[in-house]
Amino acid sequence: MAHRVLTGAPRGWVRTPVPARIAIIYLLSRLVTTGFFALAAAWSSVSSRFGAAPTLGDYALGWDAQWYWTVAVFGYPTALPVNDAGQVLENAWAFMPVYAYLAQFAGLGDWGAGAVLVSLVSGYLACLALFRLLRTRIGATAALWAVAFFASGPLAALFQVGYAESLFVLLLLVAIDLVSRHRYGWLYLVIPVMGFTRPGVLAFALFLGLHGISRWLTRDRHPLPVKDIVHIVALGALTTVVGFSWQVIAGVVTGDPGGYLKTELSWRRNWLSDASEDFIPFEGFVRGAEFWAEQWGMPTWAGWVILVVLVIGAAYALLRARSVRRLGLDIRLWSASYLLYLLAVFFPQSSTFRLLFPLTPLAGAVAVPRSGAYRWGVLLVCLLLQWVWILAMYGSARTFWQIP
Repeated sequence: MAHRVLTGAPRGWVRTPVPARIAIIYLLSRLVTTGFFALAAAWSSVSSRFGAAPTLGDYALGWDAQWYWTVAVFGYPTALPVNDAGQVLENAWAFMPVYAYLAQFAGLGDWGAGAVLVSLVSGYLACLALFRLLRTRIGATAALWAVAFFASGPLAALFQVGYAESLFVLLLLVAIDLVSRHRYGWLYLVIPVMGFTRPGVLAFALFLGLHGISRWLTRDRHPLPVKDIVHIVALGALTTVVGFSWQVIAGVVTGDPGGYLKTELSWRRNWLSDASEDFIPFEGFVRGAEFWAEQWGMPTWAGWVILVVLVIGAAYALLRARSVRRLGLDIRLWSASYLLYLLAVFFPQSSTFRLLFPLTPLAGAVAVPRSGAYRWGVLLVCLLLQWVWILAMYGSARTFWQIP
């Protein structure tokens, strides 16, 4: 049955509309994820953050969902909270408003129900958008497998909890598809919504710049109308403005121009006792390499070597890997832009895996090999990693690195 759903080879499934096939894959995946959550709850102990015998609702509203609920119910603070040393503490300004208020609207006052509904619906629509994005690049069968890997992947729990990731990825996939099809007009609506859903839209500004350069360099083979040039430049400017606007808004409301960055850096102090008070691009990953090397009992230089190897490996995969190259230039440019953005702004810790979610289009590269045994093996690995992630971040969450 599952094989027929994924491949679409039997006659009945060929006649089944693609949205229905994707819906079946998605619903089956959600049932599995629900089962994983139930198992994690059954195994949870009093030492877990969620205590003994938590409900699925407790998990859905755990961790960052509490911050989005705070935004929806109480709004944003006009005065930044500080500790005795005058350092800004964690607060709601780190969380964008679109998902928080959309969940409140969708739940008709029951924020938790609305949050899960928005995440679930966004996840399904993101599966449709992923299929549309990949179908012409790797074929319908491989694109359907990519959807299965996405819906059942290590981070599939995000489709059922109060996090903004599934909504952001939906908007992102739509935006990449619009760019790749040169249908720029709709992006004037998509980009602002995406920019106020979660951080990361500045990476999209870089992507638009690289996309524009690539179109300019290939204009002899692929026409580049003046109107497209105008759109690319205007959208790049709009995305940049949107990307920095939240910092400006936070500064105006709180009276502290650096309030947003100080808020983001406050989370870093949970990991580094001597974290810098000022944002320095790329410092997070350098300090992170040193931190994790120390945690693993290795010399500092070993952490730097691991970081360099990871960066070189990612660059090689995007530039040279045949399965990645099949996805097309725009997906590779987006992936490179987003990875560079993470290197510039993020401190690597347990949330790193979640922050890789916007690299979802690369699922197509994993789906390219045609071997049925290989694809079923990948799906099994996805499910196993999903279980490990749910158990670590929810079922047994009690140490400093178990934060989704």
